[in-house]
Formats: sequence, structure tokens, C-alpha cells
Amino acid sequence: MQSYEKHIVVKQDDIDQRSHVNNVRYVEWVQDIAQEHWESKTDASILDSYYWIMLSHHIQYKAEAILGDVLRVKTFVTKAEGVRSTRQVEVYNKNTNKLLTTSETIWCLMSHKTNKPARITSDIKNLFS
Repeated sequence: MQSYEKHIVVKQDDIDQRSHVNNVRYVEWVQDIAQEHWESKTDASILDSYYWIMLSHHIQYKAEAILGDVLRVKTFVTKAEGVRSTRQVEVYNKNTNKLLTTSETIWCLMSHKTNKPARITSDIKNLFS
């Protein structure tokens, strides 16, 4: 399974009243990295034909991140069957390699033409395996 990673520096806008990263920000990062991974692997014809919607999302917070931390955000697809795909995201403190957050999200592939679920083609499945 192919993974995709990026680094994020925690900014003031990411911080909540308790002086650590707001939980909602982690969910935004999960969505952002999934989109970036999708766009990095696909071509214009696939992007013009399909998009993903989030069906369910489970996130576990294991440790906090604070202002100035450099985070390593990693994602990979663990399953793709029918119209659904399961994606994992892990967030680590880059300096300590401590796991801060994990998530599992179920996505549904949608057709731009019909706005209805579309079966995941072997071409799309192979992009992430």
C-alpha cells in the first residue's frame, strides 16, 4: 500500500483555548491530506469524472500538539471495494516521532456526471495499492 506524507507546522490559528491543537483542526487535516493524496495520484480525466464524500469518520487522540510543533501527517488506503474506500491517517510529532492521532475514514466514490456512488475501478484501486 502506498502512503502519502506531508509536514505541518502548528500555527496560532490551530490552537484552542487550552493551548493545544483544536480537535476540529485534526479533522480538517485528515480531509486535506486525503484530497492531496487523491489529486497527487490521479489525472485530469479521473478528477473530472469522480470525487469522494466522507461517510464515516473515527479519530483517536493520543497526545497533544502545541504551537510551533512540526507534525508528520501520513495517509494510506487500506481497503477499496465496491463504492467504498477505507483510509487511515496518522499524525506524529516529527521531532519525537510520537504518535499523536490516528483516524479511519470511510469514503464513497461519486460520479460527477450523476452525483451518485460509482464503483471503484481497477485503475483507481491500483493507484493506491
